[in-house]
Amino acid sequence: MKISKFTKILLGAALVLGAMTQAQAQDKKVDPTGTYIWTQPGRNGGADRTNTLVLKLNGDKLTGKLAMPGRGGKVNETEIADGKVTGADVSFCVVRSFNGNSMTNSYSGTIADSAIKGKISFVTQNGDARSRDWEAKLQK
Repeated sequence: MKISKFTKILLGAALVLGAMTQAQAQDKKVDPTGTYIWTQPGRNGGADRTNTLVLKLNGDKLTGKLAMPGRGGKVNETEIADGKVTGADVSFCVVRSFNGNSMTNSYSGTIADSAIKGKISFVTQNGDARSRDWEAKLQK
């Protein structure tokens, strides 16, 4: 069976178009803009702590603030740093300073079904690397 030159061109064009469509689908970023809330257990058996994360995607830059309860009922707000969005994955850091020390928590997760689910990684005061799960739900 002989394939004409025209048929070969059509098949080649279809393959190229299919590959381009697939590449565009993989590059599509989700927009994590919004307010997310999650609860974590309190320290030493204390009351649960509710955290509020406000994210905004501006072009390729992810910015935002994390509000978390502190001692004495005070709410501490901290700007996020190094915010990134790759496809459905988000990552950012929160650096908090106290008593001349600083602590960095690295957040990473995947956005699906109006929630971010992932890991928080940090180093303890003793130098031990730790991580814990987090799942924040988008508030509507």
